[in-house]
Amino acid sequence: MNWDETTDETAPERPVGPAADRLVGPAADGDDQAVEAALRPKDLDEFIGQEKVREQLDLVLKAARARGATADHVLLSGAPGLGKTTLSMIIAAEMGAPIRITSGPAIQHAGDLAAILSSLQEGEVLFLDEIHRMSRPAEEMLYMAMEDFRVDVIVGKGPGATAIPLELPPFTLVGATTRAGLLPPPLRDRFGFTGHMEFYAPAELERVVHRSARLLDVEIDTEGAAEIAGRSRGTPRIANRLLRRVRDYAQVRADGIITREIAATALAVYEVDARGLDRLDRAVLEALLKLFGGGPVGLSTLAVAVGEERETVEEVAEPFLVREGLLARTPRGRVATPAAWAHLGLVPPQAGGPATGQPGLFDA
Repeated sequence: MNWDETTDETAPERPVGPAADRLVGPAADGDDQAVEAALRPKDLDEFIGQEKVREQLDLVLKAARARGATADHVLLSGAPGLGKTTLSMIIAAEMGAPIRITSGPAIQHAGDLAAILSSLQEGEVLFLDEIHRMSRPAEEMLYMAMEDFRVDVIVGKGPGATAIPLELPPFTLVGATTRAGLLPPPLRDRFGFTGHMEFYAPAELERVVHRSARLLDVEIDTEGAAEIAGRSRGTPRIANRLLRRVRDYAQVRADGIITREIAATALAVYEVDARGLDRLDRAVLEALLKLFGGGPVGLSTLAVAVGEERETVEEVAEPFLVREGLLARTPRGRVATPAAWAHLGLVPPQAGGPATGQPGLFDA
């Protein structure tokens, strides 16, 4: 396996501020990456969840092996932490090919991409993470490389510039993106297979937790695994992270066995509630409900109320709250839903309530 190193200037964006140390954040830090390497499944049969994507990808790979050809280019989209990198490694393993890993932000010039492509072996898998963040010149070079396995290297500048065609060995590009809508249609159309990764159901996450517990040599019962899975936001990466924190608690303050009670107590220490909300999520909801009577309230006002940057509230806290049906974005501002009031154990204000002087949100 080849790993392309990236400098600080070209590395993928990492969350900063409150997003950087969130236990329920989907991005992987250095510790997560080290642990994930040991927990990754090695083949499609071992991979949990994503049933449709697995079935379709299995057909693509088996057909390619039967023809003795390289697999079609694959595009995987979905939220962070759902297994896109893991599937890319499985594709390489299933095809018996080496894999080279790089990222879109690391490819700032067409020459960067040409250097990578020209060094590929026949049949090699090139995994390009965050492919939507690749520079436009490199993106245009990739069109020809994917379709014709050829790139034109420009030598010189101005009128004397010469294009030298460079033939490439057949390879498989696996692109991963969290924002498929940012990919230009010409690039999307060159992928032979596109798979969208969905959030996991609690039952699937329970299987993930049990499997990870076995690999980490942690004793956990069924109810303990269900408790962790229920707070993992549908994301295996978060489930594995919570498992490790609960393991630490069980080893230090209990007998090392993870039960429902141990898991619930441990995650309460880390401020992750029964629905997977953390301190920042609850701060946003509490400000919206207690200070503004459930809204509507503008994003900037809400951010000031919780003492965070506007971008932090919008990009870090809101996506999960909206997905859980606890908050709604409207043209007039952010509005809490009845589920948000119920989750925090609060009663919606009546008409002309003291919080805002506005009519009640749920009055006829």
